Amino acid sequence: MNRRDFLKTMGAVACMSGCTPRAGAFPEGELLGASGILGHRLRDGRLPAPGSKRRLHIAIVGAGVSGLSAGWALARAGVDDFAVLELEPEAGGNTRAGRNAVAAYPWGAHYLPIPSQESVATRIMLAEFGVLQGDPSDPRPRYDELHLCHAPQERLYINGLWQEGLMPHVGASQRDREQFQRFEGLMQSYKHRRDAQGRKAFAIPMALSARDPDLLALDQVSFRDFLYAQGLDSAPLHWYTDYSCRDDYGCTAAETSAWAGMHYFCCRDGEAVNAATGSVLTWPEGNAWLTRRLAEKVGSRLQTGAVVFRVEENRSGVELDVYHAGENRSERITADHVIWAAQLFALPRIQQGCRADLAAAISRLSHAPWLTANLTLRAPPAAAPTGAPRSWDNVLYGTPSLGYVVATHQHMRVSSGPTVLTYYRALANEKPASGRQRLLQTPWRIWAEDIMRELSAPHPDLPQLVQRIDIWRNGHAMVRPTVGFIWGKARECLLQPGRRLHLAHADLSGFSVFEEAQYRGVLAAERVLRALVVKHGSLLA
Repeated sequence: MNRRDFLKTMGAVACMSGCTPRAGAFPEGELLGASGILGHRLRDGRLPAPGSKRRLHIAIVGAGVSGLSAGWALARAGVDDFAVLELEPEAGGNTRAGRNAVAAYPWGAHYLPIPSQESVATRIMLAEFGVLQGDPSDPRPRYDELHLCHAPQERLYINGLWQEGLMPHVGASQRDREQFQRFEGLMQSYKHRRDAQGRKAFAIPMALSARDPDLLALDQVSFRDFLYAQGLDSAPLHWYTDYSCRDDYGCTAAETSAWAGMHYFCCRDGEAVNAATGSVLTWPEGNAWLTRRLAEKVGSRLQTGAVVFRVEENRSGVELDVYHAGENRSERITADHVIWAAQLFALPRIQQGCRADLAAAISRLSHAPWLTANLTLRAPPAAAPTGAPRSWDNVLYGTPSLGYVVATHQHMRVSSGPTVLTYYRALANEKPASGRQRLLQTPWRIWAEDIMRELSAPHPDLPQLVQRIDIWRNGHAMVRPTVGFIWGKARECLLQPGRRLHLAHADLSGFSVFEEAQYRGVLAAERVLRALVVKHGSLLA
């Protein structure tokens, strides 16, 4: 359906409902996103000079998963003299969420796989929040049923039919199916592989992975080329692996390091006594459910609308110049230690005397632009007469998007009433810079029409049901694990410990998932605790 035909359809819908076609018949909505105005003021240096001074033991810059986890770790150790400074008006980073009269809904990350045993901090956190029940070190703990994703979990729309699962079996040839089996066997062989020290070939956190030379060499080729080298050339299989890379990494399999592609399929083996392998935890608002509870642990030490625009490390501490947007004033904070838990690309611009090798390493980082939309419907789309039933995760084969999840799926009641569909698209098929420009320049109406056109293919009744489409733009949503970066010299430079300025962000892992971000934040917090000679039990071992 082209744009003209789509608009005719919308007009027909309006006529059938007894109304004359008019511009207002199209759903309402907003174009939202990160605080571009504050970011541009920071870039342009148009912020007032500090008018007051304050001293802290520890300042944490950034209140995404890394920063909030660092604050959580400090608070658990009994440290009180710290502040978490966040540029945005709300904490959460790329795990923020929204809410309307129908439901809460995510603007970013929307689920957490049952964590593996190596993800110690994540398990401890889930136990503290009542999600994991019992001993977090139990290999097969019990999880609260309310937080486990309810069935049916996922389906794929392909060749005009909804099928269960995401591996595209509908229309697949015998040769395709044989390659699906070979691929699964290959992934299983790496999943069970251990090095001489007993480390997994692919662990999460990734820092705990084996370092065998043949494994590290996977970083030097793309995941797509690795598959071709294995004789795996099935088009449906390559769609599936490409979808997986776009879903977790925001880039295509042709750009993704083969090491990162293998990590996606091989790192997770979390088990539960009351859930099947591969189960996930999810909430109507997505992972914002977790970050909001981490923020509660930080409490009043979280300061939003706080723009750090100057950083200088010296012998006695680290100076931060901070603009408080709500008060239109700046202050100078001197901290004994600073945990930089914001994305790294801004640091060389504002750090006085930033090391040349560090700035060069940061310049190697590549971040994926993303678009998320929440569609509020007066009722769910009509169920297909055949094929897989309505599911939590709904993916469309061969489209630029990642499909949608149903924000109301976890509600305890089965209802035909209003719902919210959360649609995701990584702008992976273009260079990140051009994707960011497209996010910035494309009007809301164009995005909304494009989304409606795509989702109307499996749901012809969608135009009659949508009441509102709100769209979120994130130009630097996540770091991309491109070929050569994971085990390259640039990331190795980023991992060098600082004396008073400690880096802590998923950027340091080379890809952005919850466990990695939390690991980096807790690791930095525990380094600071050791420097301050504060007794604490590690959350990482």
